[in-house]
Amino acid sequence: MPWLRLIRWKNLLIIFLTQLLAWGCVILPQNPQVLIPLNFLLLTFSTMLIAAAGNIINDYFDIKIDAINNPGKVILEKIIPRKQAIISHTILNLIALFLAAFVALQAHHLEWLLLQMCCTLLLWFYSTNFKRQYISGNLVIALLTALTIIVLILYEPNMHTSLQSFTDIPAAQWILYVFAYFAFMLTWMREIVKDMEDHIGDRASGCDTMPIKQGLAYATNFTMVLTLLVIIPLCFVSVLLFRHHYLLPPLYITCALILPLIIWSALLGTKFTVQHYHNSSKGLKIIMVIGICSLLIYHFISTT
Repeated sequence: MPWLRLIRWKNLLIIFLTQLLAWGCVILPQNPQVLIPLNFLLLTFSTMLIAAAGNIINDYFDIKIDAINNPGKVILEKIIPRKQAIISHTILNLIALFLAAFVALQAHHLEWLLLQMCCTLLLWFYSTNFKRQYISGNLVIALLTALTIIVLILYEPNMHTSLQSFTDIPAAQWILYVFAYFAFMLTWMREIVKDMEDHIGDRASGCDTMPIKQGLAYATNFTMVLTLLVIIPLCFVSVLLFRHHYLLPPLYITCALILPLIIWSALLGTKFTVQHYHNSSKGLKIIMVIGICSLLIYHFISTT
């Protein structure tokens, strides 16, 4: 269905899976005050609707670029009129803000709604401006991805703790902050690879992304550095868990995350074709999903 393709339904499912596992494996065992099942569903639907609206507005402003990069996948104007798209974008955002406001009002903190409002504005300015700029567009999407986890911390008072130092952060909060960090880094890496994949159409449209400004080789090396900034903390966590006599978590981290990331990074610079970057982007998405599923292992060891 064209509308499902337009809103990137697979990406929306990943958002839902991320928030579901973060809530079910980390927040729910803490006996949440606000994010009871109904409120969690409302909040996660709000997040998904904002993301869907962002995908629509991104395609709305990227018709010319997509016509060069992916002419067979262009939906707007060919199948869905642009006017319907912009109306749908507005309606989805309004519904998303209403759902988030309902949850925020139950917590007596309507100001929390500012987070969702900022996200809708960031997605608009990303599509109209940031996406075509050097690094800033990548960072905006990486930040928004991390916020899909941070929003759960914000909307659940049991995750708010008066802290004197980092050592006072409860394990449940730590795990969410850690996952937000990895979500940020992996998304940043993937956005750079997507820019490498789309560099031909982006260049023709006057974009100033990293692959265009610095070249594909530079973008590849930069992404490999980011990969190291993901692998090193994973190695540290793996060793730390092993020293505390845990076997399954470090085994999972090593075999399902560290080794695939090393292989992925090593292969990234072997070719400079659009198809290679497309496959690399898909491969990194799979690694991201595998990383999200490690929350199940955290839940297992924290309840035994």
